[in-house]
Amino acid sequence: MLHTLDGKKWLPLLKPWPLRPTVEGGFTLDDFRYDADALTCPAGITRKRSAKGTVTFGAACRGCPLRQRCTTSASGRTVLIGEHHQLQREHRKRAADDGFQAHYRQHRPMVERSIAWLTRGARRVPYRGVEKNNNWLHHRVAALNLRRLRAMGLTMIDGAWALA
Repeated sequence: MLHTLDGKKWLPLLKPWPLRPTVEGGFTLDDFRYDADALTCPAGITRKRSAKGTVTFGAACRGCPLRQRCTTSASGRTVLIGEHHQLQREHRKRAADDGFQAHYRQHRPMVERSIAWLTRGARRVPYRGVEKNNNWLHHRVAALNLRRLRAMGLTMIDGAWALA
Protein backbone atom coordinates (compact mmCIF):
# COMPACT_ATOMS: atom_id res chain seq x y z
CA MET A 1 0.00 0.00 0.00
CA LEU A 2 2.82 2.41 0.83
CA HIS A 3 4.28 1.73 -2.62
CA THR A 4 0.96 2.53 -4.32
CA LEU A 5 0.50 5.74 -2.32
CA ASP A 6 4.10 6.76 -3.03
CA GLY A 7 3.54 6.18 -6.75
CA LYS A 8 0.60 8.60 -6.64
CA LYS A 9 2.67 11.09 -4.59
CA TRP A 10 0.14 10.85 -1.73
CA LEU A 11 1.20 11.14 1.88
CA PRO A 12 0.05 8.07 3.85
CA LEU A 13 -1.86 8.96 6.99
CA LEU A 14 -1.79 5.66 8.80
CA LYS A 15 0.02 4.21 11.73
CA PRO A 16 3.11 2.21 10.70
CA TRP A 17 3.51 -1.43 11.71
CA PRO A 18 5.36 -1.62 15.01
CA LEU A 19 8.87 -3.04 14.96
CA ARG A 20 9.52 -5.83 17.43
CA PRO A 21 13.06 -6.54 18.52
CA THR A 22 14.17 -10.17 18.34
CA VAL A 23 15.43 -9.86 21.92
CA GLU A 24 13.36 -8.15 24.65
CA GLY A 25 14.62 -4.56 24.90
CA GLY A 26 17.08 -5.18 22.07
CA PHE A 27 17.74 -3.71 18.65
CA THR A 28 15.02 -3.29 16.02
CA LEU A 29 15.49 -3.12 12.27
CA ASP A 30 15.68 0.69 12.41
CA ASP A 31 18.79 0.44 14.61
CA PHE A 32 20.60 -1.04 11.59
CA ARG A 33 21.99 1.31 8.93
CA TYR A 34 20.54 0.47 5.52
CA ASP A 35 22.00 0.99 2.05
CA ALA A 36 20.42 -0.30 -1.16
CA ASP A 37 22.65 -3.40 -1.20
CA ALA A 38 23.95 -3.76 2.39
CA LEU A 39 23.04 -3.55 6.06
CA THR A 40 25.27 -2.35 8.91
CA CYS A 41 24.54 -3.58 12.43
CA PRO A 42 24.79 -1.35 15.54
CA ALA A 43 28.28 -2.78 16.17
CA GLY A 44 29.43 -1.48 12.76
CA ILE A 45 29.60 -4.80 10.89
CA THR A 46 28.39 -4.54 7.28
CA ARG A 47 27.00 -7.44 5.24
CA LYS A 48 25.68 -7.57 1.69
CA ARG A 49 22.05 -8.29 0.92
CA SER A 50 21.34 -11.50 -0.99
CA ALA A 51 19.18 -11.63 -4.13
CA LYS A 52 16.24 -12.75 -2.00
CA GLY A 53 16.75 -9.94 0.53
CA THR A 54 18.44 -11.89 3.32
CA VAL A 55 21.32 -10.37 5.27
CA THR A 56 23.25 -12.88 7.37
CA PHE A 57 25.74 -11.70 9.98
CA GLY A 58 26.60 -15.26 11.04
CA ALA A 59 30.11 -15.68 12.46
CA ALA A 60 30.54 -11.91 12.95
CA CYS A 61 28.11 -12.13 15.91
CA ARG A 62 30.29 -14.59 17.89
CA GLY A 63 32.55 -12.10 19.66
CA CYS A 64 30.25 -9.09 19.43
CA PRO A 65 29.79 -7.16 22.69
CA LEU A 66 26.23 -6.21 21.62
CA ARG A 67 25.12 -9.79 20.89
CA GLN A 68 22.85 -10.02 23.99
CA ARG A 69 20.80 -7.06 22.67
CA CYS A 70 20.73 -8.35 19.10
CA THR A 71 20.14 -12.10 18.88
CA THR A 72 19.85 -15.35 20.81
CA SER A 73 20.61 -17.49 17.76
CA ALA A 74 23.75 -19.63 17.93
CA SER A 75 24.37 -19.01 14.23
CA GLY A 76 24.14 -15.19 14.50
CA ARG A 77 21.61 -12.61 13.40
CA THR A 78 19.76 -12.97 10.10
CA VAL A 79 17.63 -10.10 8.79
CA LEU A 80 15.10 -10.25 5.96
CA ILE A 81 14.83 -7.04 3.97
CA GLY A 82 11.53 -6.71 2.11
CA GLU A 83 10.97 -5.19 -1.31
CA HIS A 84 9.64 -1.91 0.11
CA HIS A 85 11.94 -1.68 3.13
CA GLN A 86 13.10 1.86 2.40
CA LEU A 87 9.51 3.13 2.05
CA GLN A 88 8.56 1.51 5.36
CA ARG A 89 11.62 2.98 7.08
CA GLU A 90 10.83 6.48 5.76
CA HIS A 91 7.20 6.11 6.83
CA ARG A 92 8.19 5.11 10.40
CA LYS A 93 10.49 8.14 10.57
CA ARG A 94 7.78 10.47 9.23
CA ALA A 95 5.19 9.01 11.64
CA ALA A 96 7.40 9.88 14.62
CA ASP A 97 7.21 13.59 13.69
CA ASP A 98 4.96 15.79 15.88
CA GLY A 99 3.17 17.28 12.86
CA PHE A 100 2.20 13.82 11.62
CA GLN A 101 1.04 12.81 15.10
CA ALA A 102 -1.23 15.86 15.41
CA HIS A 103 -2.76 15.29 11.96
CA TYR A 104 -3.20 11.57 12.66
CA ARG A 105 -4.95 12.21 15.99
CA GLN A 106 -7.28 14.71 14.30
CA HIS A 107 -8.68 12.12 11.85
CA ARG A 108 -8.22 8.78 13.61
CA PRO A 109 -11.08 9.01 16.15
CA MET A 110 -13.77 9.47 13.49
CA VAL A 111 -12.39 6.63 11.35
CA GLU A 112 -12.33 4.25 14.31
CA ARG A 113 -15.78 5.36 15.44
CA SER A 114 -17.15 4.70 11.95
CA ILE A 115 -15.66 1.21 11.95
CA ALA A 116 -17.13 0.57 15.39
CA TRP A 117 -20.57 1.68 14.17
CA LEU A 118 -20.27 -0.60 11.15
CA THR A 119 -19.29 -3.67 13.15
CA ARG A 120 -21.56 -3.16 16.18
CA GLY A 121 -23.88 -6.14 16.30
CA ALA A 122 -22.65 -7.29 12.90
CA ARG A 123 -19.34 -9.07 13.36
CA ARG A 124 -20.35 -11.68 10.80
CA VAL A 125 -22.14 -11.26 7.53
CA PRO A 126 -25.82 -12.25 7.80
CA TYR A 127 -26.34 -13.97 4.44
CA ARG A 128 -24.88 -16.67 2.25
CA GLY A 129 -23.37 -15.45 -0.97
CA VAL A 130 -21.26 -12.48 -1.94
CA GLU A 131 -23.96 -10.49 -3.74
CA LYS A 132 -26.47 -10.52 -0.85
CA ASN A 133 -23.79 -9.58 1.69
CA ASN A 134 -22.45 -6.85 -0.58
CA ASN A 135 -25.96 -5.36 -0.84
CA TRP A 136 -26.42 -5.64 2.93
CA LEU A 137 -23.09 -3.89 3.58
CA HIS A 138 -23.88 -1.05 1.17
CA HIS A 139 -27.26 -0.49 2.80
CA ARG A 140 -25.73 -0.56 6.29
CA VAL A 141 -23.08 1.99 5.31
CA ALA A 142 -25.70 4.21 3.65
CA ALA A 143 -27.84 4.10 6.81
CA LEU A 144 -24.84 4.97 9.00
CA ASN A 145 -23.94 7.87 6.70
CA LEU A 146 -27.51 9.15 6.82
CA ARG A 147 -27.53 8.88 10.62
CA ARG A 148 -24.25 10.84 10.76
CA LEU A 149 -25.59 13.53 8.41
CA ARG A 150 -28.77 13.86 10.51
CA ALA A 151 -26.60 14.34 13.61
CA MET A 152 -24.69 17.07 11.75
CA GLY A 153 -27.94 18.94 11.04
CA LEU A 154 -29.31 17.50 7.79
CA THR A 155 -32.91 18.65 7.38
CA MET A 156 -35.53 18.84 4.66
CA ILE A 157 -36.36 22.42 3.66
CA ASP A 158 -39.00 22.96 0.96
CA GLY A 159 -38.54 19.46 -0.44
CA ALA A 160 -34.74 19.71 -0.59
CA TRP A 161 -32.09 18.37 1.79
CA ALA A 162 -29.88 20.98 3.45
CA LEU A 163 -27.16 20.92 6.11
CA ALA A 164 -27.76 23.47 8.84
